[in-house]
Amino acid sequence: MFRRAILLLPALLLVGCQVQDSSTNTPAPPAAGSSTAASTTPTKGGPSIAFVTNQIADFWKIAEAGCVAASKEFGLEVQVIMPPEASAVVQKQKVEDAIATGIRGIAISPLDADNQIDWINSLCEKMPTITHDSDAPASNRLVYIGMDNYAAGRACGEILRKALPDGGQVLITIGRLEQDNSKYRRQGVIDVLMGRDRTLDFYRDQPNSFDPVEGEIKGELYTIVGTLTDQGKPEVALQKCEDALVTWPELKGIAGLFEYNPPACYQALKKANKLKQIALAGFDENDVTLQAIKDGECAGTVVQNPYEYGYQSVRVLKEYLGGNKNVIPESRYIDIKPRSITAENVETFWEELKRLKGQ
Repeated sequence: MFRRAILLLPALLLVGCQVQDSSTNTPAPPAAGSSTAASTTPTKGGPSIAFVTNQIADFWKIAEAGCVAASKEFGLEVQVIMPPEASAVVQKQKVEDAIATGIRGIAISPLDADNQIDWINSLCEKMPTITHDSDAPASNRLVYIGMDNYAAGRACGEILRKALPDGGQVLITIGRLEQDNSKYRRQGVIDVLMGRDRTLDFYRDQPNSFDPVEGEIKGELYTIVGTLTDQGKPEVALQKCEDALVTWPELKGIAGLFEYNPPACYQALKKANKLKQIALAGFDENDVTLQAIKDGECAGTVVQNPYEYGYQSVRVLKEYLGGNKNVIPESRYIDIKPRSITAENVETFWEELKRLKGQ
């Protein structure tokens, strides 16, 4: 899939794809590589759909490229909408604005799945609705396109465990825990460090089994000293990590579970002169994270495939709107598997990523 993404990147001509300005409902002028880029030549006569993210981030620019390529290949207009802040209220308003333009399908990454179920169900009554990146499994959405976030969290935990074979205190940093992907990702890290042999289904069947956010979680070798949230604000993530290094002077490892968390933790460690003294494991493919892996200052990161989130979302909605109901698998889940990036494969991965982003 990643190789196909590279080959399709020349579709960055943005044929049939609009990316809304983060502060208005009007498509902004074209600006290559910008989250406010927009098409001036939308596909004529085809249906229009919306691809809605949870906020603005470099991660979503890669998903945008997938939307662009699929828009060109399948001949329909795509509005890529990135809310200016990680707020369920703002996300809902952006979606309502898109509906007013006449979209016929929507792919969304829910910000607060448990409290957005009724709203998502109302969207399902109006048009084909799918989720990507983060799921809302209790809703009536047609399908979830993304990865097993619990398994991905376990992969991050394995990176940290290998970096800290003797154990120690570990801190978890993450944007928020209201999202479905967040709580499973965090739990995966915890279970590896606590030596638990579980799967996603365990927590699906026993939703009260998630470890509490408050207080320490102690195992034989590792102690999770805390989970810090920042509500999608990198500057808050940085400040909280700086404070944590003072609060827990014996800290041995940090897991940063949103795209901007590892760079924020990296900056805090650098400022405190603790790079290579405290092991760092992360998520996603921020350039700071990848460079830190190359330099031996980050143990590794677990990357998703946001390009495929965009591409597959557009493909599925196009086929469904065309009458192909079989495009929805019986499981209502399209698995886009993650990858662990460490010193052994970071250079190859980064070169692929640069080609994908047109750099």
